[in-house]
Amino acid sequence: MGIQNAAAQQPINSPFSAVSTADEVMAGVDLSGRTAVVTGGYSGLGLETARALAAAGARVIVPARRPEAARKALAGLPGAPCEIVPMDLTDLGSVREAAARIRETADRIDVLMAVAGVMVTPERRVGPGWEYQLTANHFGHFALVSEVYPLLRAARGARVVVYSSAGHGISGIRWHDPHFRTGYDRWQAYGQAKTANVLFAVHLDALGRDDGVRAFALHPGSIITGLQRELTRREQVDLGWVDEQGTVIGEGFKTPSQGAATGLWAATSPLLTDRGGLYLEDCEVARVTEETGPVGDGWVRAHAVDPAAAERLWDLSVAATGSGPIGRADPAPAPSFPSSSSS
Repeated sequence: MGIQNAAAQQPINSPFSAVSTADEVMAGVDLSGRTAVVTGGYSGLGLETARALAAAGARVIVPARRPEAARKALAGLPGAPCEIVPMDLTDLGSVREAAARIRETADRIDVLMAVAGVMVTPERRVGPGWEYQLTANHFGHFALVSEVYPLLRAARGARVVVYSSAGHGISGIRWHDPHFRTGYDRWQAYGQAKTANVLFAVHLDALGRDDGVRAFALHPGSIITGLQRELTRREQVDLGWVDEQGTVIGEGFKTPSQGAATGLWAATSPLLTDRGGLYLEDCEVARVTEETGPVGDGWVRAHAVDPAAAERLWDLSVAATGSGPIGRADPAPAPSFPSSSSS
């Protein structure tokens, strides 16, 4: 891993912690005149994030696979009504259509929160046979950011915040077989996708910093939301997350508000001005550990913040999606593909 990244991945004495809430992090923050895009902004951590940003005065745009569900969930939030844009992260045509609509209605994006995601899904293929979790969690967000990059650049100080997980410790990128052609393992696929989220932020920051675009990845903590819908109650009991009645009993589990706090801190904290390409946890910069070291509890595996791996994944993503390079003034269309998404 690059020495510069290792040196940067050090705590910076944040005033917040694992138990801080969204409201505590956002106290006194004024986002009037700012525009935020929040994927997954109508359920779980995304909904908490959209609520907090809207309450701080931001114009909030929520790309949503289920627009009607999004309208119901977002109705009555403080601040101006959130704007819903139909989008399916596993359909590149849908992503590009959503990006085009955002470009038509906004002249800048100050904050882009990539919150939407899926977890340990059964084997599923989309488009040209791509593995579903890598597509929903990474390729879709990669394409979206590429297509709206001119609006991020226009903000001259934008931040992109990508939700990852301690699950990145399960697997690095399977360069030999990223789409699991030789046999599927849902946990390995989840781990690979979460590593991809971190590497995306690392290289996006490297490319975008001269334009004032900084990027961060994070582990929000352990929170029971709709993300775990592919796991049965029995599986969650066996993992020690909930009891037989479904009550959360996992040690250190957070509320949704506490889970949204680190992302909001990443999006707004003055402590992170002139910083980027970092992995965060508990409203703080995490330390780097080697592959046999711990993960979570303030640590990030070296493979997830390796600049060389981040650049390699970027090149793979450009070739796969047809999106990029970052910074072009007029995003070019690329072939789309149909999807059967449930993200």
